Amino acid sequence: MDYYQILEVEKNASKDDIKKAFRQKARKLHPDVNKEPDAEEKFKELGRAYETLMDDDKRALYDQYGEDGLKNAGYSGQGPFDFGFGDINDIFASFFGGMGGGFGGYRENPNAPKRGADLRMDIQIDFMDAMAGIEKEIKIQHTEHCKECNGSGFDKNAKETVCKTCGGQGRVQQNVRSILGSFTSVTTCPKCHGTGKSPESFCKKCKGEGGILKDKTLKIKIPKGVDTGSKIRLSNEGNAGKNGGNPGDLYIVLHVKESEKFIRDGADIHTILEISPAQAVLGDKVTVETIDGMVEMNVPNGIQNLDKLLLKGRGVPFLGSNDQRGNHYVTVKIITPKKISKDEEKLYKALYDIQKKDEESNKSGIMEKVKTALGK
Repeated sequence: MDYYQILEVEKNASKDDIKKAFRQKARKLHPDVNKEPDAEEKFKELGRAYETLMDDDKRALYDQYGEDGLKNAGYSGQGPFDFGFGDINDIFASFFGGMGGGFGGYRENPNAPKRGADLRMDIQIDFMDAMAGIEKEIKIQHTEHCKECNGSGFDKNAKETVCKTCGGQGRVQQNVRSILGSFTSVTTCPKCHGTGKSPESFCKKCKGEGGILKDKTLKIKIPKGVDTGSKIRLSNEGNAGKNGGNPGDLYIVLHVKESEKFIRDGADIHTILEISPAQAVLGDKVTVETIDGMVEMNVPNGIQNLDKLLLKGRGVPFLGSNDQRGNHYVTVKIITPKKISKDEEKLYKALYDIQKKDEESNKSGIMEKVKTALGK
């Protein structure tokens, strides 16, 4: 299943192009209009494609690794439409006006299943946990279906009558006048909360809400390579739906602490290696700390200050990939000693004398060559 083919757009399509394509295809595939047996599934596929390609992070993962990359990164591969027709209608309404038209007089059934609200939770993790991946336990609060009333919000023993305020429609119309003119506003009925029904009494346990706030402990798997802003979606862990609709999702937004040892630049890692002048001149084998632990590395002789050495494949794991990684760059910093021993001082003076003689010899050699060239 290719998301670009589903939407019939090019791979470099803009968000406006994707949105336009979704509008056109949604009109044809919406199950209220398209009576083919596979209409619902096709509309869900359209939703998955739209959700992925409209999200910059998900689109980048999909372009590089396909659906497997989305799954490995913590996305289920499901779009916001994979919860039943209540949720489909919500999305459809956002494009085409929902109640009262915008598309062939389409009207939403007030008693149709409605998907619950999505929830967001921000958590902070250590830098090294982001590099290696980690399983973490979190505690959340969300609403669950009230078992007493089965999520209806009504007293199960109460008699139901048609709501007098909306006449059973679940919506009320108001004529509104503004400086822009008069228009009709359609809103959820405040009396029956959109059900079209008016019971004698509401459920005492949930107080008519249809859901009860509950605490829950979840274990989440954070994949290696995540960064600040990475999201993990936990399907059906949001708030309970209404009228039998499925729950919303829980989105975990990650914040990665900065490291005192490593600087991250995308998938690459940068560190600084301090060496002595002698090591710079002669070269050396040194031990460097990486996100995988300590590794040996050769410093070539004659290396200059701020030169960079490469540790290939020792960087950040690519999100959604099991084997691809960035690189580790080591910037060399040559440190001049502030204090030296008497023996070291003798050696530096001897070295200085040698360099001085070499310079004088080079100068005299150059002058002799100039004189020869001038015939003197």
